[in-house]
Amino acid sequence: MAKQQSFDSIRIDDPTLPEWVRENAITSGEYPYDKRMKRKKYEKQLTLLQIELLKLQNWLQTTGTRAVVIFEGRDAAGKGGTILRVMQHLNPRHARTIALTKPTDAEQGQWYFQRYIQHLPTAGDMSVFDRSWYNRAGVEPVMGFCTEEQTTTFLAEVPRFEKLLVDDGIVLIKFWLNVGREMQLRRFHDRRHDPLKQWKLSEVDIKGMSLWDAYGDARDRMFKATHTEAAPWTVVKSNDKMRTRLNVIRAILNRFDYGGGMHEVDGSIVGGPDLVLGQ
Repeated sequence: MAKQQSFDSIRIDDPTLPEWVRENAITSGEYPYDKRMKRKKYEKQLTLLQIELLKLQNWLQTTGTRAVVIFEGRDAAGKGGTILRVMQHLNPRHARTIALTKPTDAEQGQWYFQRYIQHLPTAGDMSVFDRSWYNRAGVEPVMGFCTEEQTTTFLAEVPRFEKLLVDDGIVLIKFWLNVGREMQLRRFHDRRHDPLKQWKLSEVDIKGMSLWDAYGDARDRMFKATHTEAAPWTVVKSNDKMRTRLNVIRAILNRFDYGGGMHEVDGSIVGGPDLVLGQ
């Protein structure tokens, strides 16, 4: 209870972040490493993996394979930075990032999946979703932007929707980036006091700080309903952004028989929902 009170008392506007938050950030959320990866080693491996991504893109175009990659996770889990490294050197004509704003009045009157369908890829292309239709399983119910009936309907429909995509030949990859609570607070604080990052911190993010448990419950409910054989979730513990980016790219490459062989992922931070369920 004392620690919970400490969390609730933290003010993002305060220029001084409590030392216990900084000290525990890297290992929060049962993260298995107590130090970040060395940047020089990271940059060398990242370059090699980005070359493999270019080989994959060429294979997608040659075979006409369609790929959809979904990135979900709590705010400040590292989705944007990871997507940036995935997409950094790919041909933007055939690899697009989809980051939709809140629905318009017209979109609110449509079938829920309709606004996302128009962004699915054609033959040879990749669509990467920075948040996706899973808003209805996370931020929308937690923040009161949809009804319980709408969330229940979504969780019943989405396995069928995703199976239709997979049965039609789309390779669907779903990532959940899981950040520890202290690390999330540290990243929020850094965003608040860095003029180049302040745009990343919204009122929804700030309000969500006090809804940590509600977001965790929504995540667990989502996993139990939507971790299917046709469209499984890949969970990546994301306190160290460098390890996260490398392992996400490896996991993407491993989903395709593009001729690059298998790339070893770190099983201590990459797995299925059991890696974080109930945390």
